[in-house]
Amino acid sequence: MKNLWNDAEAEKLVEHYAGKGVSRDLALRVYTTRLLGGDPRLVLHGGGNTSVKSTATDLVGDSWDVLCVKGSGWDMGVIEPQGLPAVKLGALLKARKLDRLSDEDMVALQRANLIDPSSPNPSVETLLHAFLPHKFVDHTHSTAILGLVDQEDSEEICRAVFGKRLGFVPYIMPGFDLAKAAAEVFEQDTSVEGLILDKHGIFTFGETAREAYDRMIDAVTAAEAHIAKGTKPRPAGAALPARLATPASIAPMLRGAVAVDKGEGRFDRMISDFRTSDAILDFLASSKLAELASRGVSTPDLSIRIKTGPMAVPAPDADKAGEYKAVIRRHVENFADEYRAYFATNDAKDDVKRTMLDQMPRLTLVPGLGMFGHGRTLKDARIASDVGEMWIEAVRGAEAIGEFHPLSKADLFPLEYWSLEQAKLASNKPKPLTGQVVLVTGGAGAIGAATAKLFADYGAHAVVVDLDAGKAAEAAKKAGNGSIGVGADITDPGQMRAAFDKAVAVFGGVDILVSNAGAAWEGKIGEIDDALLRKSFELNFFAHQSAAQNAVRIMLEQGTGGVLLFNASKQAVNPGAKFGAYGLPKAATLFLSRQYALEYGANGIRSNAVNADRIRSGLLTDAMIASRSGARGVSEKDYMSGNLLGQEVTAEDVAQAFLHQALAERTTADVTTVDGGNIAAALR
Repeated sequence: MKNLWNDAEAEKLVEHYAGKGVSRDLALRVYTTRLLGGDPRLVLHGGGNTSVKSTATDLVGDSWDVLCVKGSGWDMGVIEPQGLPAVKLGALLKARKLDRLSDEDMVALQRANLIDPSSPNPSVETLLHAFLPHKFVDHTHSTAILGLVDQEDSEEICRAVFGKRLGFVPYIMPGFDLAKAAAEVFEQDTSVEGLILDKHGIFTFGETAREAYDRMIDAVTAAEAHIAKGTKPRPAGAALPARLATPASIAPMLRGAVAVDKGEGRFDRMISDFRTSDAILDFLASSKLAELASRGVSTPDLSIRIKTGPMAVPAPDADKAGEYKAVIRRHVENFADEYRAYFATNDAKDDVKRTMLDQMPRLTLVPGLGMFGHGRTLKDARIASDVGEMWIEAVRGAEAIGEFHPLSKADLFPLEYWSLEQAKLASNKPKPLTGQVVLVTGGAGAIGAATAKLFADYGAHAVVVDLDAGKAAEAAKKAGNGSIGVGADITDPGQMRAAFDKAVAVFGGVDILVSNAGAAWEGKIGEIDDALLRKSFELNFFAHQSAAQNAVRIMLEQGTGGVLLFNASKQAVNPGAKFGAYGLPKAATLFLSRQYALEYGANGIRSNAVNADRIRSGLLTDAMIASRSGARGVSEKDYMSGNLLGQEVTAEDVAQAFLHQALAERTTADVTTVDGGNIAAALR
């Protein structure tokens, strides 16, 4: 492992923070914490922690010896000084004299002694940092170190690799007991440069930031060198089908299988992130893959990310694609059954009342293709994939020198259901559309962009499709929540298919379609050019059909229902003069929405339409407003507010109607009017 310490960069950061009143010690602590956190082989997504012992002044001017330790939830790779809250050291040291200290009391003690009460909770391993006497202390979950400690004879291996340089601490769940045990191991030989925590990771320490960091890199490098010399023969590769199915073809099946069935047609859906590389494919080719996956996680900290470990499924045969959905569902059911048994067995060991978490896997390994991370958000899915890559590296290392033997699931259970670990995820409250993917055509226009933004605000990931790729990307960025923009001419079936395939590639599937794109051309119906009328039908009817077909194709594979939403327009029921070329295909689209409701309701797919009128947009431009108001002999203002409410209707109002229809779980074949009140356009 490369040592990234750079004197010039370190001093530059010290100087930068000095201007903000941050001490040199804390600035250097930030510097090396970022170095460690920037390498996923050391630290991943909130894991690991660092500390420095220093002094701080409270609000009344009293000076205290403090421990500045990583705050829970902070990412070491991008940490700031405020991510290392200062805790009064004296109170922490007194705790060592106690015989026991509950987790809740430990947290209370740490919070009660924060210099700044508004700081985040100090790390759950704060006491371990405090009980070690060194100024700087570093802790990582190095994959190379895990390759050594995830063995039955882990202590013997570590002694052979490190000699007396590092102490060895048998596995104990993080908290007060581990902190005391680690301090006692250190005191047996105070010359050690760090501590190996069995099945967990490594601590190194020193009197300077560089010394602690250098010792970490040296120890990890030694572990990597030992693994590289491993001579254990690799297992034979498993046979693959002659023709593999594609990731895109199985992603919706898998995404549907891991959705949590809430009953009565309701699901908590997952986003899926596909990941592949030569290294991943090489590992997945092992004939031992399913067995290795069943053994568990490489370090207990990963249980909040991928539960008890990955799920391995067979390689998908393209010639038997129709059968693969059942194969996936059997594996998911088996994973869930095993998880329920794991919970029941371990929950019964004490009187603590726990609520079982969902039983769905968070990482699926597919030989020949790669792996899928699953999560309620794209961020969570990507974290699961990141964890999967590091799990593979740790397991590969362990298997190179012995047998992957991680912490038992019985010992893992208290950590997965540990209140302090669950607190890390508790702030991620789901929104009404969390876990869902919405595809919006005409997404860069006024209505489309407003709809994508509103759905994203409610938790959905939006796929913004527009003829102008640049504008689609811009609208997706404004929508936020990891939304993406896709350029496509939706009158071209191939490009429409590609847009949906992109949604599958990025998110794993589609749950909601907002078929919104349209354009209007004026002219008397008896005189309009036939080619122009056909052009209007291509965009204002056939493109809606094409979008709906693609959405249904994916929704049926997912098996979790879905929602089709069509922008039908007031013209569908209340035609305007010289607007027939627009109103005719829109009337057909209104009927189309009801046909889908009729034919796919049994599959849990709802279909509704919005009947909107006079919305400023790319369709109803300033020029067209002038033309239409002139044709009716009224002012532009009166034309735009010519409704029962006397108010102009906006794109955001239409977006609200689409959102209502998406959330109305027992509503289908509906047409919602958004026009401020127009009796002539009202439906029965």
